[in-house]
Amino acid sequence: MTTGTIAVPSTQPGGVDAKVDMHFGHCGIYTIAKVENGKITAVTTLESIPHAQGGCLAPVNHLASHGVTTLLAGGMGMRPLMGFQQAGVTVCFAGNCATVGEALHAYTEGKLQPFSTQNTCTGGCEGHE
Repeated sequence: MTTGTIAVPSTQPGGVDAKVDMHFGHCGIYTIAKVENGKITAVTTLESIPHAQGGCLAPVNHLASHGVTTLLAGGMGMRPLMGFQQAGVTVCFAGNCATVGEALHAYTEGKLQPFSTQNTCTGGCEGHE
């Protein structure tokens, strides 16, 4: 069963009805869901931190330091993906989900795939922002 702390890059104000922000490093806020045995038990938000060119690992460390075990994202570069892998945070591709609630439901149903190198972008990720 699925258990852990899930982060979803979101548009303001966050929450299950918010849209998934398609690039994790530039999102307005993170929606954080606690999941136990495949059920969402709590939903909160976590402020994002500034993301600067070359500072891609700051958001990775920010999420990891808040106990995030899984990130559901639409887009990110290779460097942060590798950072999440090194931090032990699982990343799943949620680029086809419109809302945070839809992404969380797809995740708890086992319908999201691991984020792969084909999902990564270079530079500003114009298609994800």
